[in-house]
Amino acid sequence: MKFGYENLEVWNRAVDFAVRVIDLVETINTGRKHYRLFEQIEASSTSVSMNLAEGKGRFSQKEFVQYCYIARGSLYETVTLLEIFKRKGWISEEEFSSLKSEGIEIASMIKGLINSLYKLQAESPKLKGQRGKC
Repeated sequence: MKFGYENLEVWNRAVDFAVRVIDLVETINTGRKHYRLFEQIEASSTSVSMNLAEGKGRFSQKEFVQYCYIARGSLYETVTLLEIFKRKGWISEEEFSSLKSEGIEIASMIKGLINSLYKLQAESPKLKGQRGKC
């Protein structure tokens, strides 16, 4: 038996993305430790999949959409932190580009999920406010 969010490809991709970010952070060695920034990127990267899961578990599609937007915001935050890490020289251009590309794909998937939820609501007015099968 699975939780409903486990069937979402975007959730699986977001979990993989978070693992990659955490693995990368564990390799960073700076002269001065920037623990707050490292904790923040770990929090924001894991927040993407966690918000997708939480939204999937909510009662209404409207709530699910809101959590999708929150997940997308966390993804943007993560990519911004990666940009800062790149500019500081803590990660390479290649590491940054790879994770940014993955982030762009996940953002596109989140947008697709949001659009499908809106479309489902529009096609079935009686489902407004009720839990869909997305």
